[in-house]
Amino acid sequence: MPKYYFNRLEQLDFLIKLKSTGCPASLAKRLCVSERTVYEYVDILKSLGADIRYSKAKQSYYYEKNGGFDFKFKEHQ
Repeated sequence: MPKYYFNRLEQLDFLIKLKSTGCPASLAKRLCVSERTVYEYVDILKSLGADIRYSKAKQSYYYEKNGGFDFKFKEHQ
């Protein structure tokens, strides 16, 4: 998988933590992807265990439980 794929997932994770994703259409523009791809990315994070919800009132995705992802390699010593 290309590096930009993980970068976008990290960016999505960051925006979800801040509860400032905006609606799917504006999020797609922010991530430079299609709206359909936004739904796919959200589904990927959900499949990895994230309980992601969408607030129509706030027009943002958010995590139901505190948490997040770290997509970087970590060396063990």
